[in-house]
Amino acid sequence: MYKHEEKSCPRCKVVFECKTGDIAHCQCSSVQLNEEESKFIASQFADCLCAACMKTMKSEYNILQRQLQLKVFMQGR
Repeated sequence: MYKHEEKSCPRCKVVFECKTGDIAHCQCSSVQLNEEESKFIASQFADCLCAACMKTMKSEYNILQRQLQLKVFMQGR
């Protein structure tokens, strides 16, 4: 039997169902993260986030990376 757990997102406080025993059907599986994005989120939150917050954090990470690249580019000019 699959283990499902009701959790509260530590970022936005919305309640969602975490399907740790059936990860392929968990709401988080709808958000594809690369290793760097995953580490970025894990550095700020110790527990699962809702899918909406995962998408937002993924975007925030990528914006920060673009800003850093632009800063490095501008310093090299």
